[in-house]
Amino acid sequence: MFKQSNVNIKNKRATFDYEIIDRYTAGLQLFGTEIKSIRDNKASLADTYCTFINNELWVKNMHIATYFFGTYNNHEVKRDRKLLLTRRELNKLQRATRETGYTIVPTRLFVNEKGLAKLEIGLARGKKNYDKRESLKEKDDKRAIDRVMKRY
Repeated sequence: MFKQSNVNIKNKRATFDYEIIDRYTAGLQLFGTEIKSIRDNKASLADTYCTFINNELWVKNMHIATYFFGTYNNHEVKRDRKLLLTRRELNKLQRATRETGYTIVPTRLFVNEKGLAKLEIGLARGKKNYDKRESLKEKDDKRAIDRVMKRY
C-alpha cells in the first residue's frame, strides 16, 4: 500500500557524546504538515533531548522545517512533541533517569512501512573525554582495516 520510505535521519552526536545502554522505538504525535516535512527529509535531531513532563515523555528542541505547501496551517518549527510509548516502557525510563548520569537521547528518526514517523530513543550515559578519544581511535582503526581488506 505504501511505498518504501527512504527517511532515515540520524543524530550522529548522540553516539559520540553518549554510551547508549538501551534502545526503544517510540511513535510521535505530529501535525499533518510535520509528517509531510519529515517525508521530505526536512528534519534535524541536533541538540535534541527527551524529558518527562507529568509522567509523559516529550522530545524537546527537535527541528522540523515548515512545509512548503502549508498555508496558515503550518506548524511551529521547534515545538515540543509528545512521544508515544507503553506505560511499562515509560515507567522503566522514568526510573532510570532518576538515577544520576542517565538521560534519554533521540538517535534516529524514520518512517516505517505503514507510513508512520517513529523516533528511536536511547537510554544513555554520558561519555568522558577519554572515552570519546577511544571511540575515535576505534573508528580510525576500523577504517584502516577496511581499507587494507579492500586491497586483497
